[in-house]
Amino acid sequence: MLGGTYVNQQIRNNNVERFKGFGTLYDQNRPAAPFEVVEILTRYLGKKPRFVADVGCGTGLSTWIWLDHAERIIGVEPSEDMRSVGIGKWEAAGKPDQLRFASGMSHDLGLPDDSVDILTCSQSFHWMEPKTTLKEFARVLRPGGIFAAYDCDWPPALDWQLEAAYQQLVSTADQLAADLSNAQERAHKWSKEGHMNQIQQSGLFRYSREIVFHHYERFTADRYANLALSQGGLQTALKLGATELNEMADDFRRQAELVFSGKSKEVLFSYRMRMGIV
Repeated sequence: MLGGTYVNQQIRNNNVERFKGFGTLYDQNRPAAPFEVVEILTRYLGKKPRFVADVGCGTGLSTWIWLDHAERIIGVEPSEDMRSVGIGKWEAAGKPDQLRFASGMSHDLGLPDDSVDILTCSQSFHWMEPKTTLKEFARVLRPGGIFAAYDCDWPPALDWQLEAAYQQLVSTADQLAADLSNAQERAHKWSKEGHMNQIQQSGLFRYSREIVFHHYERFTADRYANLALSQGGLQTALKLGATELNEMADDFRRQAELVFSGKSKEVLFSYRMRMGIV
C-alpha cells in the first residue's frame, strides 16, 4: 500500500536516493532534451513563456533548452548530486540571470500561485506521487498554463541485437537491485503508461492529450554503452554489490564497439509527451 504520509515520504526519500553518485555519468551520456519540446509547448501557449519550471530536472539537460526561449527558467531537483552538476554548468556559463536551479520536491515547489506558464517533467514524472504532485502543479500554473511530462523509449533505436543486449543488461540489473535491497529501501516508479490517465482523472486540467515525436542524436560506442550504465537500476545494483554485472557490462560495451565500428552514428529516440492545460 502506498498511501499515508509516512509511507509516501519514505518513497520520496528512496526515489531521491536512487540518483545519488552518478550525476556526471548521467549528464555526459543521456540525450539532451529535444528542441521539439520548446516548439510544441510554446505553440500551445501561444506566446513566449514568462516563466518555465522544469521539475525533476536532474542535471539540467531538460532545463537549458529553454534558455533564450523563456524570460525566466527554474530547474527544480531534490537530488543534491544531480543538481550540483547543473549548478556547475550554470557557473561555467557565466551564471545567466534568467536561469537558476533550486532544491525542491514535486508536491511542494515553493513557488507562488498562478506564476508558471509551462511546467515540464523530463524523464521524471514517474518518480513523483501523482495526486499530490498534480495538485501542486495546477496551483502554480497560470490559467492557460501547460504541464507536460515527456519520456523517451528505452533503448534508443539503432541495431536490434544491441538493443536486445541493452534490455537484458538493464532487466538483470533491476532484478538484482530488487533481490539485494529490502522493501523499505526500494524506490518506486509509477507507470509511464498511466500518466495520461492521471492527468485526466485529476480533474485539474481542462484539456489533455498525448503527442509522439522523434529525435536523432549522434552517439559513439562509448556513449551508447554508458547510456545503459546511467540507468538507475543498474547503478543501484552496483551500489548493493552486484559485481556480476561488471562482466555483463563489459560484454555489452564490446558489442557496442562492434556495431559502431569506430564511427559515430545517428541514434533514434522516440518521445511520448503527455500534457494538460489548466
